[in-house]
Amino acid sequence: MSDVELTPVREAHKFDVAALENYLNQHVEGYAGPLTLKQFEGGQSNPTFQLITPSRRYVLRKQPPGELLPSAHQVDREYKVMDGLWQTDVPVPKMYCLCEDTSVIGTKFYVMEMVEGRLFNETTMPTESSATRKAVYLDLARVLALLHKVDPSAVGLGEFGRPGNYYERQIGRWSKQYIASQTEDIPAMHSLMEWLPENIPSNVGSVIVHGDYRLGNVLIHPTEAKIVAVLDWELSTLGDGLADLGYLCQDYHGDAYNDEGLASADLESLGIPTEDEFVAEYCKHAGLDGIDNWSFYLIYNMFRSAGIIQGVYKRGLDGNASSEKALEYVDAARLRSERGWALVNAK
Repeated sequence: MSDVELTPVREAHKFDVAALENYLNQHVEGYAGPLTLKQFEGGQSNPTFQLITPSRRYVLRKQPPGELLPSAHQVDREYKVMDGLWQTDVPVPKMYCLCEDTSVIGTKFYVMEMVEGRLFNETTMPTESSATRKAVYLDLARVLALLHKVDPSAVGLGEFGRPGNYYERQIGRWSKQYIASQTEDIPAMHSLMEWLPENIPSNVGSVIVHGDYRLGNVLIHPTEAKIVAVLDWELSTLGDGLADLGYLCQDYHGDAYNDEGLASADLESLGIPTEDEFVAEYCKHAGLDGIDNWSFYLIYNMFRSAGIIQGVYKRGLDGNASSEKALEYVDAARLRSERGWALVNAK
C-alpha cells in the first residue's frame, strides 16, 4: 500500500494554469495538453503537483507563496542536483525544465518525470512483509552509499557547496533559521547551539549530501523491494556523507518524520535491520571500516531536524505551509532537541 495522497489544489497554492500550460508548450519537448492539476499531500517545504495530460503525467515542484526564509525553498538547487545525477547509478527522475521567472506562476518551479512507485511514510511499513522491509532498508543504505561515491565534479556539481567547514555552515544556518521561526523558548536548542560548534569532527567529507534522506523521500518499485527514485533534494549540498547517515538513523532514537520511529519497535520480528546493522551495510557499500564518534552525527541531526521542523510549524501558523499537517508539529522541535541534548549528556 502506498502513502501517496493526491488532493485538489489547496486555495493558498492555486496559480495561473493557463500561464503554466503556455510555458510548458514552449519549454518541454513533446508536451501536449489539455492540462489538469492535483496536489500531493505532504512536501512540507515546496508544494508539489501532479500535471496530468492525455498522454503523460509530470510532477511540478514550486516555492510556496508568501515571505520565504533566507536560503530556504531552493527549487533551483533541487533541479540542478537531480539533473546532474541523472546519468549516475543514483535513481532520480528525469528533469524537463526549470523556470526561474516568477512572473509565470508567481514563484520559481521545475517540472520532472513522474516516476511510478510506492511511497511509505511510516518507518515500520506496517502493510509489508518482514522480507520486504529488510530488503527496502538495506537498499536505503546501498543507495545512500552510491550517492556519496559520486564525484561531484564529474556531474557538474563541483561548485555545489559553499567554502568553509560543512558543519560550521550548517549549524550556523539552522541556528539562524530556528531563531527566525521560533515560537517558544526551547532551552535544549540553545544548549545544542553552544555544544555543537565545539565538538565538530576533525575529518569532514566533501561529497553530495541529500540533506533529507529517509524512507518517506524515496519511491519503491511498484512490485519489487528496491528504490526507483530519490526525491526532495531541496537541502542537498556538498558536505559530509555521514550527516546523511546520521539523519536517517535518528529514527532509531525517537519519533520519525510522520510516526513514532524505530526506538520502541520490535525490529527482529519486523525484519528491519538494527542501527548497527544498517550502519554496517552503509559502510560495506561506501568502503568504510567503521565510523568514529558516531553519536556526534546523531546529535547534530536532532538539532538540525528540530530547526527544520520548527520552520514547518511556523509556516503552518502563518497559513502558507504545503500541507494541513504542518500544525501537528507543535511539540516536535522541542522533543527532537531534547533527545539530542540527552545524547550529549549520555556521552
